[in-house]
Amino acid sequence: MSVPLLEVRNLECFYGPVMALRGVSLDVPEGKTVAVLGGNGAGKTTLLRTVSGIMDPEKGEVLLSGVPIAGIEPDRIVRSGLVHVPEGREVFPLLSVEENLEMGAYTRRDGGVSEDAAAVFDYFPVLRERLRQPAGTLSGGEQQMLAIARALMARPRIMLLDEPSLGLSPVMVRDIFAIIRRLKEERGVTMLLVEQNATMALDVADFGYVLENGQIALDGPAERLKRNADIREFYLGARTVSPRGDRRWKRRKTWRS
Repeated sequence: MSVPLLEVRNLECFYGPVMALRGVSLDVPEGKTVAVLGGNGAGKTTLLRTVSGIMDPEKGEVLLSGVPIAGIEPDRIVRSGLVHVPEGREVFPLLSVEENLEMGAYTRRDGGVSEDAAAVFDYFPVLRERLRQPAGTLSGGEQQMLAIARALMARPRIMLLDEPSLGLSPVMVRDIFAIIRRLKEERGVTMLLVEQNATMALDVADFGYVLENGQIALDGPAERLKRNADIREFYLGARTVSPRGDRRWKRRKTWRS
């Protein structure tokens, strides 16, 4: 059996005295998209920040192609092939679109940067039109496109995406997820996707994990999760209806003890 491209093993993280991750383990196979679902405060962003080296874990391991990367400097993690598109996009607002893309390729020493720039403009043609424009003047959706494009300029082996739909219109969300699907199908980009929009996430994912109170509460193939009654009710918006028509009380999640 091949080793997953990314392995997270028994990860524990704290914010001061508060335990944010409680023994989280997951795998991301090469060429696949893995979704992490959960509500606010579940630990999703903490998970990505720890994997990408922004935070150090208290316990546990993060392995990239079997090599431990937990606790090493974030720039070394980027050079090893892992890039992070953070929540809120975090483009460089005073730099132009072109300069933001150049920052994405900063760690590279190969000669393929111009080819990757051409590919980026194929996926995000609006960025070519905005090339000289300060990134801070772009719309929220355009900034999200720029954040993903900037990550692609590093030619990553795996991309971490934190809430790419956050704050975007439904039309822009569909556009962003269409691009995510294209990146998976056309370029084979491996992705770990954190997302509250469970419908969109499971539609593009191969496998999913549900994170609740810092722990993995449920996992499985994306198609199976979409059929799970708890996922449908608590994350996909479906309602459980009694034979008499309306729910008389709120059903508890079956994965809770």
